[in-house]
Amino acid sequence: MRDLDPADWRQRAAAHTERADALTAARRQRRARGETHAVEDFLYTYYDTRPALLRRWHPGAGVRLLPDGGTPAPQSGARWYATDADGVVALDPAAFLADRGDTVRFVARLLAATAGRAAFTGCFGLHEWAMVYRADEHRHPLPLRLGRAGTDAVVEAHPIRCTHYDAFRFFTPEAVSRNAVQPTRETQAEFEQPGCLHAGMDLHKWSLKLGPAVPGELALDCFALAADVRLLDMQASPYDLRAYGEPAVAVETPEGRAEYARRQRALAERAAVLRQRLLDVCATLLGGLPPVSGPSAGRRTVRA
Repeated sequence: MRDLDPADWRQRAAAHTERADALTAARRQRRARGETHAVEDFLYTYYDTRPALLRRWHPGAGVRLLPDGGTPAPQSGARWYATDADGVVALDPAAFLADRGDTVRFVARLLAATAGRAAFTGCFGLHEWAMVYRADEHRHPLPLRLGRAGTDAVVEAHPIRCTHYDAFRFFTPEAVSRNAVQPTRETQAEFEQPGCLHAGMDLHKWSLKLGPAVPGELALDCFALAADVRLLDMQASPYDLRAYGEPAVAVETPEGRAEYARRQRALAERAAVLRQRLLDVCATLLGGLPPVSGPSAGRRTVRA
C-alpha cells in the first residue's frame, strides 16, 4: 500500500478535474446546443461515457488516502471504499472483487493475451469500409468520399484482415466472407492484437469497467488515447469528413496506407504502455498475475 497525504491527493484530484473538464468541454458544449459530432460523439455513445464520471478522481487500488486534520478523504463512504479507525481511506479489493471479480479476471486475460502478440499493421482501417460495403444505409450521416461504387471497389481490390470482433460484427453480410479471419465473442482473446486501433480504443472501455480501481490519471490517459484513435479511424474510413475540417487518410493509395501504418504504430506504442498499466491494476486487485510472455507492440511489429 502507498500512502498519499492530504496535500498530494487534493492536488491530484484538482488537476484531474481540470484535465477532465478540458477533455470533455466540446462534448458538453455541443450537448447544451443540441448538436452532434459523428467523430467525437462515438466515445460517449458507444462506450456510454459520462463526463461527470470521467471527472471523478480515484486514487486507484493499492493507495491509501490519509485524513486531512482528522477528516477522511471525500471517497469515504463511497462504494467499494473502506475507512479505518484512523480515518485512512482506501479501495477495498475484497469488496470490489466480490462484485466485479469476473470482470477483472476477463480484462486481465484479454489484455495479457493482446500484449503477448506482435502488432499487425497491415489492416489499413478497411474494417470501416467493410461496414458499408454494398449497403444502402450507413452508420454515420456523412457522405462517402468515393461514392458507393468507388467504396465497394476499394473493398474488392484489397485484402481485409480485421481481428477485432466488435468491429467485425458490424460488417455487412456481403463483406463477412471477405475477412481473412472470423472472430467471435468466444474467441476474442485469441484474436485481439496490439496493433489494432479498436483494441487500443477499447482500453478506455476496460478502464471504465475497472472503475475506481484505476487511478484517475490512467483513466484520462486511456480516454485521450481513444479520442486520437477514433480520429484516425474515421480519417481512414470511406466517409467524407470535410464538414469537420478533417483531411482524409486515403488508404486506397500507397501514400495513404503508409501514413495510416505510421500513425497506427505510434498509437499502438502508446496503447502498449497503458495496457500494461491496466494489467498492473488487475495484478494489484488479484494479488499478482503470471508474467506476460511475448513481445509488446513497442518491440515487434508485423507489417503487411
